[in-house]
Amino acid sequence: MTEAAPSTPATRRPVTGRLHSWDLSTGVDGPGTRFVTFLSGCPLRCLYCHNPDTRYLRDGRRSSADEIVREAAKYTAFIHASGGGATVSGGEPLLQPALTGELLHRFKHELGLHTALDTSGFPGARATHALLADTDLVLLDVKSWDRALYRHLTGRDLAPTLAFARRLAGLGTEVWVRFVLVPGLTDPAANIEGVASFAASLGNVTRVDVLPFHKLGAAKWRALGLDFPLAGTPVPSPDETAAARAVFAAHGLHTA
Repeated sequence: MTEAAPSTPATRRPVTGRLHSWDLSTGVDGPGTRFVTFLSGCPLRCLYCHNPDTRYLRDGRRSSADEIVREAAKYTAFIHASGGGATVSGGEPLLQPALTGELLHRFKHELGLHTALDTSGFPGARATHALLADTDLVLLDVKSWDRALYRHLTGRDLAPTLAFARRLAGLGTEVWVRFVLVPGLTDPAANIEGVASFAASLGNVTRVDVLPFHKLGAAKWRALGLDFPLAGTPVPSPDETAAARAVFAAHGLHTA
């Protein structure tokens, strides 16, 4: 990926919000090494959530866009050298669209970074046209194709995510679809086929990440005094994960 260059001077607004944390990651939150901002608050209650400590806005610390951009600026030379960028994640970043939009804008136009938005798509209606114009890549979690299963998994409806996906397709925004493979829940053949067929129909999905269910967040549930709902659920085998990826590949989608 070529290094992005600021095309226009960034505008700056005095925006604040609730920040959970930030980190540097490689190959997980978009291409290359990335500065990842994790915002607090999420409307979904996913049974396999590995960051339950990001559920509530009140659990984050008050932070400004200025503060976050200054932190990211320390790593821009390293990020550019790796072909990376900056990702706004959560929680659910579209619960704080003003802060998310300001960060994406300034990461792109002030720091010259490739930008990514990591979202469930459920609050996609909150994403303004300006926010999406400053977004180079959307990491879109499509947790299930079966509507009843989606509600069981998340406590919410699937329709807003599908509507947001179609909106992104209309804009031509690049999308990586993320699908978590959970034995006994998301692994029915018809469910995987449904997600794959939908993703292939959009025309802007350049990659699908089939993510094997894991229990790395179970300790966070315990620390919060919560029972991890899927404690007894097995992780998928390498063969099961490969079989799920093969379904997406059969639709002409690049998988990882």
